[in-house]
Amino acid sequence: MKKIVQKILYVLARSILKKYKPEVIGITGSMGKTSTKEAIFAVLSSKFRVRQNLKNYNNELGVPLSILGAESGRKSILRWLGIFFHGIKLILFRDAEYPQILVLEMGADHPGDIKYLTELAPCKVGVVTGIGPAHLEFFESIEKIIKEKRVVVSHLRPEGFAVLNRDDEKVFEMREKTRGKVLTYGFNAEAEVRAGEEGMIGDGVEISGMNFKLSYAGAVVPIFLPGVLGRQHIYAALAGAAVGITYGMNLVEVAESLKRYIAPKGRMNLIPGIKRTLIIDDTYNASPIPVEAALGVLQSIKLPAEDDKKFAVLGDMLELGSFSEEGHKQVGRAAAASGVDFLVTVGERSRDIVRAAKEAGMSEDKISNFPTPEEAGIFVQGKMKQGDIVLIKGSQGMRMEKVVKELMAEPLRAYEFLVRQDASWARKRE
Repeated sequence: MKKIVQKILYVLARSILKKYKPEVIGITGSMGKTSTKEAIFAVLSSKFRVRQNLKNYNNELGVPLSILGAESGRKSILRWLGIFFHGIKLILFRDAEYPQILVLEMGADHPGDIKYLTELAPCKVGVVTGIGPAHLEFFESIEKIIKEKRVVVSHLRPEGFAVLNRDDEKVFEMREKTRGKVLTYGFNAEAEVRAGEEGMIGDGVEISGMNFKLSYAGAVVPIFLPGVLGRQHIYAALAGAAVGITYGMNLVEVAESLKRYIAPKGRMNLIPGIKRTLIIDDTYNASPIPVEAALGVLQSIKLPAEDDKKFAVLGDMLELGSFSEEGHKQVGRAAAASGVDFLVTVGERSRDIVRAAKEAGMSEDKISNFPTPEEAGIFVQGKMKQGDIVLIKGSQGMRMEKVVKELMAEPLRAYEFLVRQDASWARKRE
């Protein structure tokens, strides 16, 4: 049934794109795609009619559904028939409010995925966020991941734009594989859209967000991103600014638009914890590079009192294939180097994090491993005290948001702040 639904959605989505001719912005990479999508949407929606992916719809079913503006019918034939009817209606009768621009995150779990999506929805702008060892289980090597991701810029027409992360050499090299104009972003001095003077607002549990200076073509403006930490949000804002510039926006317009940026749930979001603590919720997903980056952010936070402590609660990283053992050891070494006071891991694979952290010199009495997130949450709850900061991160399948729910000051508001809180996830036992 899935193949039949996929084929029908493809045909409907292609027909809708042909009729309405929206400009498509395709976003791909191994990390930061959703934050980048949100930032681009925030910038462009201040001047244009824009639609972004619904939910996390970034695959062969999700992208066509986003083009149709419809949610999945799941296992209901009647719902799917309703979606098909909605698509036919869009084709037969013009919708004056159909978006001028579609901002589409394009994921790749298997080779050929990006090619399929760009053939469905050719892009005017292709954005590549970064390359890392995610989904190696299916791609086998970084080189194959690079080849897959660069399709989003290699298929561009000469009038299109390739927006590339200048700080990632593997991404920057893609400029040689595109016919489009190239615009780069990053912290690198050679990046055209550049960030500098980044900082946090506040110390310890009083941190409220981060700021930086955005510069392009000699102009500079200040940017404030509330409620989040981590360079990935700055990179998202830079990509949003770069895309805005391709649409003729100036930096003042970009800065005003970024005030509308809503960080996706589970991506380095700041959440008040019990006992007047602070949680850094990074539970959406995990792979080695983002985990190391999150640990770096935790390390950089200043704690006002000597007895304030830092916790890192890390779950298994899945879909790493043959790189799994080394990837987890890499994170263990990073955890030890970050100076966290307590390292708590969840899952069988994360035992490699524990082993590497011990080998790197972290005291055994500061490290614990648990089979489930619930057990880890209860353990950390007993250890925490006022002024402490807790970083929580792991792959989707580890359900690390359950740790956050155990520790947050207002667990009844979990649906507002945490990932995977709808009924379909609640029914899952893993």
